[in-house]
Amino acid sequence: MSTHHISLTINGQKHAAEVPARLLLVHFLRDTLGMTGTHIGCDTTSCGACTVHLNGKPVKSCTMLAVQANGAEITTVEGLAQNGSLHPIQEGFHQCHALQCGFCTPGMMMTASAFLKENPSPTEDEIRWAISGNLCRCTGYNNIVKAVQYAAEKLKA
Repeated sequence: MSTHHISLTINGQKHAAEVPARLLLVHFLRDTLGMTGTHIGCDTTSCGACTVHLNGKPVKSCTMLAVQANGAEITTVEGLAQNGSLHPIQEGFHQCHALQCGFCTPGMMMTASAFLKENPSPTEDEIRWAISGNLCRCTGYNNIVKAVQYAAEKLKA
């Protein structure tokens, strides 16, 4: 099996590793680095539980090879909080009761936080469209939308 040397920055910390050519980014994050906040749901990009930021853009790490991320900056859900303070989207999910089982939550937070950088004053319809690539089986999405609205207001302050 061929391996490749990769070097990338994850949540502000540099990492280098030899990885198999076919290792998925989600497995590199979870199994190699122990960053289990990135969830594996479907392995087909259908659910969005594995969403991370790659150079600031949300990507589904279950269909991206770790070697494709070589040289990139990755942010996982573990990297959203800064200096001991929750990111506004994390606060919003807590304050608005936007989770039940929590399985989709990391991916939802990563998608929503990237979306709010692009659109800091979204409408409800825009929020629903933005998170449409992330599936939730429990909440009915209403409180997730409220959490994104909460974060948008908090980010404006």
